[in-house]
Amino acid sequence: MDELDARLHRIGRHPFRAKFRLSGRERGMVEQRGMGTIREHAAELIGRRLAPAQPRNDGRQTPYRGHPVFVAQHATATCCRTCLNKWHGISAGRELEHDERAYVVEAICRWIIHQCRTEVPRQEGRHKQ
Repeated sequence: MDELDARLHRIGRHPFRAKFRLSGRERGMVEQRGMGTIREHAAELIGRRLAPAQPRNDGRQTPYRGHPVFVAQHATATCCRTCLNKWHGISAGRELEHDERAYVVEAICRWIIHQCRTEVPRQEGRHKQ
């Protein structure tokens, strides 16, 4: 387990972060478009919404659903500059450097890949007889 995996594991044990899972819709988006495209989306979204020194609506700029990257940002504490500072040690108030952007994208993608590898338990329901 490398340092990023260890950090994501610690973050994933936090009660708020542990609640996040890819739903059928977001999972389907990953399966349909592939991780290459999802990685491109992550890089674009991070560049636009998180990388500026003063992101617009910081702390409220990341939706909770609608795209696998958004869900992953909350699960990995890469959703706002405050969380990046608290959980990843990346300070706010300055534009993210290239290697920091790459780190954030990698954290997001690792979480998504892990989610897609994890089988979603089927819920047992009542069957009509």
